[in-house]
Order: sequence, then structure tokens, then C-alpha cells
Amino acid sequence: MAGPRSTAVLAKANPLSKLAAALVLTIALLLSVDWASATVALVCELAVLPLAGLSVRTLLLRGWPILAAALVGGYGSALLAPKTGAVLLDWGPLLFTEGSLESGVAIMLRGIAIALPGLIVLASTDPTDLADALAQKMKLPHRFVLGALAAMRLVGLLVEEWQTLGMARRARGVGSGGGFAARFRSSLGQGMALLVQAVRRASRLAVTMEAKGFGAGPRSWARESTFGPMDPWVFAAGLLIAAAVVGAAVVLGTWNPVLG
Repeated sequence: MAGPRSTAVLAKANPLSKLAAALVLTIALLLSVDWASATVALVCELAVLPLAGLSVRTLLLRGWPILAAALVGGYGSALLAPKTGAVLLDWGPLLFTEGSLESGVAIMLRGIAIALPGLIVLASTDPTDLADALAQKMKLPHRFVLGALAAMRLVGLLVEEWQTLGMARRARGVGSGGGFAARFRSSLGQGMALLVQAVRRASRLAVTMEAKGFGAGPRSWARESTFGPMDPWVFAAGLLIAAAVVGAAVVLGTWNPVLG
């Protein structure tokens, strides 16, 4: 069953135009590894959040794994980057210099800037609209599109099942006490239970879709995927932000091409 459709401004745009804008920005961010271009991209992306119906609080709640991964990646990069410039911290194996810290910050900001457009697209896109666009406009195979649609629909159910499994385990006294190691083992057990549930649900869904003839022969569409007046502006905004990202790095002298 489809959930309520987003009322955000970007929800009115075709999913393909949003994906194209996100792809252009991602390519621009992958051209250079520097803090200036990533900072400009992040500022622009944060300004777009309200158009996707997202607040900073919602972003932190939904995207904290990405933020954590970016922090870990930035720390690792600062630790392993070439040690140039003045020494900022020299404590045993921990040695950070101005150059290595700049590299770590650039990697951290870039990781967040690359992931954020994806979150914006997902938050402002109905999965059914995306599936319609992929099948009608890009002519992708029906089986692939329907499988992707089912997967996107099941993501929300997996989050709810994780919470239900946690409450059920705590009601039985499992995972409600102990130290970090005990809680970690409990989380592993809960994750395995969720994996089993996901496999069973996917198997039932696949059998059901096959029985109903999904992907077999020509099919009709309940609603047509179309491009509207907003779509050129969405793509143009992606191009503009990508140009600003590259331009900021060149003007500020921080341009550091990946393939250079």
C-alpha cells in the first residue's frame, strides 16, 4: 500500500530530473578533493532542505549513520594523510598536522555532501512515481523496476520491525541490561532476526508478484510519468550548484583534482 505522498515543493518535480541534478552535483564533487568545494555544496544542499520537506533535526535523525561514517572517514584520512605543515597534535601514534587535518576535513565534508542529495531525492520522491519514471521514460525492465519499488516500500517496514523486535526482546528481558558487550551481542541477535524476517517477506512478495503476472508482457499504467515546468529548473539548479562547487575551489586555490 502506498503511503501518503509528500507535499514538499520538490515532490512536484519528476524523479528523473532530481536524479539528474543529484548526479551532476556528485560528478562535480568527485572531480576534486578539497574543503572549499565541499563546503559550498553543503551550504547549497542545506538551503534546499526545506524544499524537500526536511529540517535539520529530521536530517540528523534519518542520516546519522552517514554523518558517523563521514566522521570516521575524515578521522582515518587525517591520520593517514601526508604530514605537511605545522604539527597540531603529536601524541604517540596520533600525529596530526595542518595538511593532514585539512585532508581529513575535506574527506568528511565531501562524504556528507555526496550523500545528502540522495537523502533529498528520497525524501521528496514517492517510490511509485520513481518506478513509473524508470519504466516509462528510461524503459528499464519491468522486473527490475518492480523489484526496486518493492525494496523501497519495504525499507519503512524494516525500520518498524526493528523497533518491534527491540520492544519484544526487552519485554522478555533480553538486551535490557549488561555492559557494552552484552548490548552489542543483543543487537547482533536482533539484526539476525530482522534479516530472517526480511528474507521471508521478500520471498513471499516475489511469489505474489510472479503469481499476479508482474513483468509478464505489455502492461498499462495507472498514471503517466510526465515532465513539468519545474523539471528544467531543478536540473538547472543542479548544474548551477555544480558550477559553483568547481568555481569556488578554483577561485580559492584549493582545487585538488583526483586524477591530477
